[in-house]
Amino acid sequence: MRALLPGFVVLLLAGCSTLQQATAPPPPDPKTLMPALEQRIAILVADQRSRIDPDARPLMIDPELSDIARRRAQDMATKNYMAHVAPSGDTSATLLMAQDTQFQGLLGENIAAQHYTPALGVDVDVFARRFVDGWLASAPHKENLSFADYNRTGVGAAVNGDTVYVTQLFATDLGLGPHLDKSPPSVVTPVPSAKAGRDAMPRPGPPELRGSTGGSP
Repeated sequence: MRALLPGFVVLLLAGCSTLQQATAPPPPDPKTLMPALEQRIAILVADQRSRIDPDARPLMIDPELSDIARRRAQDMATKNYMAHVAPSGDTSATLLMAQDTQFQGLLGENIAAQHYTPALGVDVDVFARRFVDGWLASAPHKENLSFADYNRTGVGAAVNGDTVYVTQLFATDLGLGPHLDKSPPSVVTPVPSAKAGRDAMPRPGPPELRGSTGGSP
């Protein structure tokens, strides 16, 4: 009996260890973390703007832009794609103009998607930094988030399956002031960059959507 006792103790301890692993709480549902992810991305982008250009205008969270950004992120998540133009043909610019026909100025958009492991869940800070670092590593995305004249932003995040989709919008009225009484012209001249759009803009007009094209984050 004494010879068998040590083996029994080892088996008992091993059983306790397995029980502890089995009762470990699962990670939070990623969908519940999307508001915190949006906020963290906004903070990190604001910090990077000040580092890149200390004279850049501060970004204010705009409820209208936030709503459009969330709708774009959710559409990408629901339909499993990543592009500035939705399968329906909608863009952030068309959605914004449909919601606010008096909106004028430049509109920029950064999008991205990131996979996660369901068993590990989503770490808000880690994922936010990965999104922002990815944008900083891409010239068009970096130009969007650092363009000094932008003064409003909105971030939207959505999740489907094992993927998190994010949209961040930037806007500026370029000093045009409050909305006009009449609708802006319906013709938009494409601009290659935010600076070019600002310099070449002779009169108020509807938003010009900026950002990288295609499916790259």
